[in-house]
Amino acid sequence: MAIETDTNALARLLRPLSNGLTTELASALIGLQADEPTQARYDELAERSNQGQLTPEERVELDSLVRANTLLGILKAEAQLLLSGQKAS
Repeated sequence: MAIETDTNALARLLRPLSNGLTTELASALIGLQADEPTQARYDELAERSNQGQLTPEERVELDSLVRANTLLGILKAEAQLLLSGQKAS
């Protein structure tokens, strides 16, 4: 529940930013992905987390990656709305 609340709050805070998106920037955002080393590290940390084997430092690293991915996901959703011709409320 806290994660969903945080995500909704973040989406509301980022909405004004999305109002300034151009179609070119929106397209670039949608295509943005983590580079291979970052994705591999995320996958490794997620697997270790599922197995209950993360160190405290790895937990902080994984949480940071998850937050960054959440932020990017919100921006991508706003970009998709812009490109589809809809407006976020």
